[in-house]
Amino acid sequence: MAETKREIERKYDAPTDNFRLPDLLKVPGVSAVIDKGVVELDAVYYDTEDQRLAEDRITLRRRSGGADAGWHLKLPVSLSEGVRDEVQAPPSDTLPRALAGLVRSRVRGDELIPVVRLRSSRDVSHLTDADGSLLAEVCVDAVRAERADGERATAWTEIEVELADGADPAFLGKVEKRLRKAGVERSASASKLARALEETGAEQRTNPETPAGAGAGAEPSPDTAGARVLARLRAQRDALVELDPAVRRDLPDSVHQMRVATRRMRSAFKTYKKVLDPAVTGAVGEELKWLAAELGIDRDREVLTERLTGRIDAVPRTLLLGPVRGRLRIWAVARRHGSRRHTVAVLDGRRYLALLNSLDALLAEPPLLPAADKPAAEVLAKAARKDKARLAGRIEHALSLEPGTRRDVALHEARKAAKRARYAGEAARPVLGKQAKKFAKRMKGVQSVLGDHQDSVVAREALRQLGIQAHGAGETAFTWGLLYGQEQAAAADRERELPGVWARAEKRKLSAG
Repeated sequence: MAETKREIERKYDAPTDNFRLPDLLKVPGVSAVIDKGVVELDAVYYDTEDQRLAEDRITLRRRSGGADAGWHLKLPVSLSEGVRDEVQAPPSDTLPRALAGLVRSRVRGDELIPVVRLRSSRDVSHLTDADGSLLAEVCVDAVRAERADGERATAWTEIEVELADGADPAFLGKVEKRLRKAGVERSASASKLARALEETGAEQRTNPETPAGAGAGAEPSPDTAGARVLARLRAQRDALVELDPAVRRDLPDSVHQMRVATRRMRSAFKTYKKVLDPAVTGAVGEELKWLAAELGIDRDREVLTERLTGRIDAVPRTLLLGPVRGRLRIWAVARRHGSRRHTVAVLDGRRYLALLNSLDALLAEPPLLPAADKPAAEVLAKAARKDKARLAGRIEHALSLEPGTRRDVALHEARKAAKRARYAGEAARPVLGKQAKKFAKRMKGVQSVLGDHQDSVVAREALRQLGIQAHGAGETAFTWGLLYGQEQAAAADRERELPGVWARAEKRKLSAG
């Protein structure tokens, strides 16, 4: 079974091959430097032929020797701070399924092959405080690296300082100050693998059949609408790929952010249909809609559970009749188990991989229309104004209806239009600056009111079902009915609030000048 460890470390180049550490007892807070001996490590690093993992600062290795022998996958968290998450799995002949899933959005169906072998003699020391608690592990590594084909090799000595679990990150700065006095400088390479690839000549090779970054097709001029729209789409495609392992690991807000990336891309296809041919983008947009809906099963469950829990927490104890919290907990756990399995199954499916490949192909050879060559400010401002006008029509229609199901549905459609207008404002910000930022902010305000209204609609149906279940189990449904009434009142409040919020948003203009 895979385990995850947060790794916070700094790497330094040793000034000489026979480098010895300075006296680290002079580091503030250090009471003892404990020699843990020398460990021999042997690791083979894997990547695709065009080294897509290395391009994204991801390392995958199978290592023998040391206390943590086995498969290690390192995912960047904050490169500037030297923070990575290391996912470990026991030794095996083939890559464990859990780790294979975490690199799937980058590897797709391609083979992972050995690229570099690293053998290190690691001299380990532990820095402890007055209580004997570990502050950091300091290693001097004598490294020999060779390409998998054995044709080229290199060697160097480096120092790693890894923060102990729960220790203050500021401690690394104290150790660094002492090392600098001994002539030690930070390593220019982000990892051993990066240095090995550079020094053995195994540099990254671009595979034209699998674009990883910017498309390989003809690029429009930088200040044109085409260039700006493609930059927006590429950023969201990259976010989708990067968020895949986070969703699989169930990291906070990851499903929501991945869903947002799909919606932003789909919205861009619709907003900029004069820039990108909708005859080409339409099919991809439908697949993005499918993915957003599948991710929504997990995300909507999460939002709904938080909302209902908050409602219950606000109810006076005298009005909490029956096992209300217990019933909600059972209901939420049952829904969560099913939604999590479903989400991972979607990411493991062929349809999802086909979508990622379709996005790569579209961005490699974008179906640009004549408007793509026009000035970005002109085209993006006009598109945002059009989305705003579309929103105005939907709000007017919704407010003309009597309260009830038809109005609820119409307000939900207005919410989607508000989101699209907001995204149009966000996309225009690099070109139109503050006015686009303010435009997007106003549209977000409208979206928030309409979103809270829709959340209330969904919550009421869930509360009705919970009330029915409670009644069927012989429990009182009083509290569920009380909460239903609160949600009904909240929806009415949002409907009364909407005209004022929209009136303020409607005044926000957007122009190319």
